[in-house]
Order: sequence, then C-alpha cells, then structure tokens
Amino acid sequence: MTVKVKDKIAVGILQFIVIFFCFGISANASQTTSEGGRVLFISSYSYAWHTVQIQIDGILNGLGENTVLDFEFMNTKRLDTEKSRQLLYDRLEYMFSMLEPYDVIILGDDAALQFALEYRDTLFKDIPLVFEGINDEELAARAMEDPLITGVIEKLSPEKNIDLGLMLIPDAKKVVAVLDNSLTGEAERKRFYSYEDMYPNLEFTEINASILTTSQVRQAVYAVSTDSILIYVTMAEDLSGKRYSDQEAIELLSGVARVPVLRMVEGGVGEGLLGGNIVSMYKSGEIAAQTAMEIMGGRAVSEIEMMESLNIYHVDAAVMEKYDIDLDVLPPGTEILNKPTTFIERNREALIPGLILIGGLILIILWFVFDSQRRRKLMRELEEARKIMESASQHDFLTGLPNRNKFMSDLNDVIMAKRPCTVMMMDIDDFKKINDTKGHTAGDEALQQVAGRLKEMASQILTPYRFAGDEFIVILQSNQGKIVEKAAYQMRQIFSKPFILTGEKSKICGSIGIASYPKDTEDLEQLIVCADNAMYQVKKSGKNDFAFYKKEEDHE
Repeated sequence: MTVKVKDKIAVGILQFIVIFFCFGISANASQTTSEGGRVLFISSYSYAWHTVQIQIDGILNGLGENTVLDFEFMNTKRLDTEKSRQLLYDRLEYMFSMLEPYDVIILGDDAALQFALEYRDTLFKDIPLVFEGINDEELAARAMEDPLITGVIEKLSPEKNIDLGLMLIPDAKKVVAVLDNSLTGEAERKRFYSYEDMYPNLEFTEINASILTTSQVRQAVYAVSTDSILIYVTMAEDLSGKRYSDQEAIELLSGVARVPVLRMVEGGVGEGLLGGNIVSMYKSGEIAAQTAMEIMGGRAVSEIEMMESLNIYHVDAAVMEKYDIDLDVLPPGTEILNKPTTFIERNREALIPGLILIGGLILIILWFVFDSQRRRKLMRELEEARKIMESASQHDFLTGLPNRNKFMSDLNDVIMAKRPCTVMMMDIDDFKKINDTKGHTAGDEALQQVAGRLKEMASQILTPYRFAGDEFIVILQSNQGKIVEKAAYQMRQIFSKPFILTGEKSKICGSIGIASYPKDTEDLEQLIVCADNAMYQVKKSGKNDFAFYKKEEDHE
C-alpha cells in the first residue's frame, strides 16, 4: 500500500515537471513572438504583378527573424470595384476580431494606402501604418498628417529616363508614355507631363490603354516611330475590359514595339523590356520593413520623416543588342543584365593550362629582364617620367583640372563627331586686384577654390577645364536651352558663397560667356571666340553674371 502511495507521488511530481517544462517552452515561444512582433502587408495588387514578389522579398529581408508576417492582396489591377473593397473590409474585420492585433501594417502602393485612410477609424484605429511604393505624392502627404503614419514614396524619374532615352536615341523627337486611368496612371501622368518645359525639342504624348481596345493598343505601340523614346509606366486594363497582369502587358509591348521599351520600376527587365532608371521595389520594401522594426522597437512614428525610394540604372544587354545600341552609351555604374561574356569567361577551362604555361614563361623572362639593378632603376625612372609628362601635358598643376591642351583635344573630338555642345568661358572679376592687395598666395587659393567648386559641377555631360590665367572653361555636351541655362545658373552660383583667402572670408565674382555649337558657329576656334565675346559683354555690363553669345556683337 505504501509503495503505491509512493508511486503516485512520484508520478505526480513527474507530471508537474513535464507541465512546468512545457509551460516554460510556451512562455519562451510567446516571448520570442512578442519580441519579433506581428506585421501585416496589404498589397494593392497580387502575385500576378511582378513588383509584388520583389516588394515581399525586400520586406522579408528587412524584418527580424522572429517577426510574424501575414499578407493580404487587393488585386486592384483585375478587380477594382466597390464590392471587392467591401469583401476585403469584411475579411480584415473578421480576421482582426479573431487574431492577435498587429504591431505595424505595411501598405504597398496607392490603392492600399487609400483603403487604409478610408477605414482608418474603423479597421486600423491606433495601428502604426508604413506605406511604400506610393506614386501619388499628395496622397502620401495627406497620410503623413496622421502621427501614426509614415513611409516611402515611389519617386519615379521621368527626367533621368528621358535623358537615358536621348543617350540611346540621340535624334529622338518624341517621348511616349504607356499609361492607363488607374490611380498609379493618373499620378504618373501628371508627373510625366510636368517635364515638357524641360525638353522643348521633344513632343510629349501618351498611349492611354484605358481608352483603347486590345487591338488598338497593339496598333498604337507598333506605330511609335523609331525616332521616339517609349516608356512603359503602367497598363492594367484596356477599353475591351481586358485586365492585364504585368507579364501580359510586358509581352504585348515588347512583342510589337519597334523601339526599346524603357521602364521606371523593377520587373520586366530580362523579359523583353530594356529597363532604365528604375525604382528598386526591393529596397522600398526593405526600408518599409526596417521602419516597422524601429517602430516595434519603441521609436515614435512621428519622428520618422517620409522617405524617397532608391533609384538605380538597370538594363538588359540582350535588348540593347536587339536594337543595335552600344553598351558604352550607358551611364557609369549601370547594372547590366545578360551582359555578354568575354572570350576568357567562355573558355576559362581550356585557357587555364595555357595561361599557367604563359605565366611560367613570363616569370622566366621577367627574371632575366630585372636581373640587372641598372635596368630596373632605368625602367622605373622612364615610367615615372612618362607619367609626369602625360599628366603635365593634360592637367593644370595648380588646380588639378584638365588644361587648355586637353580642352582643345576634347572639344575637337566633340565637334568632329558633330555632337551638339556648349562652351562656357568664365573669368574671375578683378583677379589682378586680389593679387595686388592680398598677394599671390591668395590668388592661387582663389583659383584652387573656384576649380574645386567647378569639379563639384562635373557630370557625364559637363567637364570643366582651366583655360589660362584666371580663365576657366566648360564643355557641356548639349545645346538644349533648359539644360544650358541650368548649367549657367549653377556656374554663377559658384560665387554665391564666400571664399577663404589667407584665412579670411572674401567675396569673389565671375563673368561667364556662353556659345553653342552648331547654333552660333561650326568652327572650333570661332566657338571659343564667341564665348569670349559673350564674356566680354558681361564685363562691360557690370560683371558677375552670364550672357549668351549674340551675333550682333560681331558688328559692334
């Protein structure tokens, strides 16, 4: 009897230990979930839209390992109706009543943010919201008035894509956007046409899929002439009632277009679209997720300002080859998909033994070549002399800028290639007075600081040089009015901030003369003279300004 009692006690103790251990595991799991938090991602679209999976991948990378992530898809590209929104509302209302509350809700694209704002006081009351991929900046700004909302706007860059299009098709006369009447389409239409004044030589037009049948869309895309820049913005539906997935839209456009199709967001590059200056949807999702983690970590939402998406150049080399466009025209740092492999990459395995043999022979030759100390010293001295001479022949010693010889060579190359360009000649006003009153050291400092500010202006199409004395000159590889005027204002701004000469703040001014090829002249030497004449007119008119060359000046 006593034994049975002892057995019961032992079993009871064992059960207690098991229950306590299980409770400890459960409590620990609960704590882990709590530490990671619960996040809901509401997408405006569905998996049929390329960018959705890219956004999700970015979100997953930005969230902590222990964070619970759930998904809801509005699928507005196919079902954008009052009934579909009501069904989503009912589903979320039921889900929120049954599950633990979410710590943060991430909203993907405009429709999701608009839905959240509409039902802020019923479905999403007091829940922090983080949006990403928003095209409508006014909608985003309105959302930011709520202290519990922040996020990332999708800052598409028509300007950079039009500039890229001009690199690919220098003789382009039109820029055509493929749009629809969706929320995204309306927002991007407004932004697209806002750039018309910046490109007076281009005709801005669009293909609005919402007012065309499927057949008419195909005809319109095919009709885009080869002297046009074609940009695919969005196409979710047409007048026939057809709803396009992103893949279907990409196949239609790339299948009939006679010019490369640019795009401003990820998705479709490698599937027929050229690409362009694109918004990284992966990074947008990642930033939104990292912001959610900060909020769950205790940071106040009101402290987090609205952010802009990260844009990168990303193109498909196969499409470049299809339209016979050289990869060399692309901006530096462009990410290139399907980049052609080199001979070495294709024949690596066969070349390795040969390269080893060649390497051995080279080592033997080098041993004989450099066996003599006299020869090694001579080779070093010759190489150093060559570098010094090459640098001296092309660069100004004091400022580090390319010199007059380099300028003349570069300008000759541009004119020989018959590429439109603009020369801007700048002279420091009253430079002799600086040398006379403050000394030549101050004069040298003035030249170096002006050169430093000019270097900050340098870009793919703008190169500064030191021409002579206190004269600097710039080659701008464009003669478009807006671009030239913008560069001129930037050059004048060089003198807006004080200079530090011999330890003291000093005001320096400069006069700038501007002449364009071939508008003003087709002769290299005469182009420089024209710019110099324009600068001289500024000197006569009071200095510290810029002026464009006028042919009347030749007769004054």
